[in-house]
Amino acid sequence: MAEAFLRRTVLARGIDAVVSSAGMASSGEPATADGVDVMAARGIDITGHSSRRMNEKLLGSGDLILGMTREHVRESVVLRPEVYSRTFTLKEIVRRGTDAGARGETESIRQWLDRLHYGRLPTQQLGESPVDDVADPIGQGPAHYERTALELDELTNRLVDLLWQQVPSTPLT
Repeated sequence: MAEAFLRRTVLARGIDAVVSSAGMASSGEPATADGVDVMAARGIDITGHSSRRMNEKLLGSGDLILGMTREHVRESVVLRPEVYSRTFTLKEIVRRGTDAGARGETESIRQWLDRLHYGRLPTQQLGESPVDDVADPIGQGPAHYERTALELDELTNRLVDLLWQQVPSTPLT
């Protein structure tokens, strides 16, 4: 769902960005029926979604790596330790970006991420946290999917505002 919301937002704003997803589930799994229904109600078709398992190669190609939970961040860093400074949970990057300020007019995405990463400790990624983790709705019914969709829609819009609100479109891969 996060991938679909982020893709929709960058496309609607004319931003040149490649958005793709991978996770910890096995590859080839379709979107759940509840997920498909909740997204369809928002005009987003995810029926063609097929899960991909996160791997070293995928992690090496992204300018920004977003996880839905701290566990995703930890797994990313275990696979490729050098990606830590550009790997955040979606909630964490929006929170840190809001606190530190949007990307500046002359600031590259990498510079902005370095600014957000400054002072960040690996121990802050331990455990679970409602402050950093988006709740996984799988198996919990339509109401949980609805809450997650509302949260992801808001977070992805806020992230795009932080990354591109004041600057011309810069590609993100």
